[in-house]
Amino acid sequence: MTASKLIGALFAATILTAPAFAQGYPERQITMVVPFAAGGPTDTVARLVAERMSEDLGQQIVVENVGGAGGTLGAGRVAKAEADGYTVLLHHIGMATSATLYRNLAYDTLNAFDYVGLVTEVPMVVTARQDFEPADFPAFVEYVKANADSLTLANAGIGAASHLCGMLLMQALEAPLVTVPYKGTGPAMTDLLGGQVDIMCDQTTNTTQQIKGGTIKAYAVTTPERLDLFPDLPTAAESGFEAMQFGIWHGIYTPKGTPPEVNQRLSESLQKALADEGVTKAMADLGTAPSPAADATPEALKAKLEAEIARWKPVIEAAGVYAD
Repeated sequence: MTASKLIGALFAATILTAPAFAQGYPERQITMVVPFAAGGPTDTVARLVAERMSEDLGQQIVVENVGGAGGTLGAGRVAKAEADGYTVLLHHIGMATSATLYRNLAYDTLNAFDYVGLVTEVPMVVTARQDFEPADFPAFVEYVKANADSLTLANAGIGAASHLCGMLLMQALEAPLVTVPYKGTGPAMTDLLGGQVDIMCDQTTNTTQQIKGGTIKAYAVTTPERLDLFPDLPTAAESGFEAMQFGIWHGIYTPKGTPPEVNQRLSESLQKALADEGVTKAMADLGTAPSPAADATPEALKAKLEAEIARWKPVIEAAGVYAD
């Protein structure tokens, strides 16, 4: 075989191999790493989506919780994984904030991952133990400001959604509370239910059942408008705290170098999962909604991550709060 024919044969083989890999994908079980403890809000979202995606892909997606260091341990594991589509990461807004919160990350956030798509953006709720004294949010603000030294604010650990919301709450109220970090949302909620801590700002995915059951008090949501789920619950903005308007968005990532065809197959499966009536209803019951198909794409997630890193960097630097 001449050199030109050999090169041509190799080129043809390369063209045929990449699509063939994607067409056969997936051929075995996929691991979805959640960088937080089981039972937390991100874990809830992951298991809901993983179940429907498994049905579409024809292979099981197993959720594995790799918590610790504000989600960076799990993210770091995926960054080092084989870029073959069999290890994926479902992470929330902490993917963006950790780029500044951690000054010595083991990976480069913007260059260590490829993208599948956005999953959902979950509202946050300011909550407190069941017997907390204030009756409404204005009274809550006054009480917290007057008793900041003696009140405790729980969070699920540095970089967790509840940590970010708590940081914004303290900044907005100009009240430095005694923060109590936990290893996951589950343990933090357990102590809030038991009255061991006073306040927690957490996602609706983790607080709806307790709020409706009356086992914790809810004071305000972080959305621009009131939620249909809690129509009588005011927004923080209604009391003049516009800076507390934010949600906890979630996205799915793969290790850098994953074949584009694989990322696209995962994205298509994600879009089908998010369009499922059962998923839509389950998310509505948790106070959130699936991302539209246009956002459940690699391009949309990449743009979101870049924008959020830029948004949070000056906020974190101004606060001088770092995890390392």
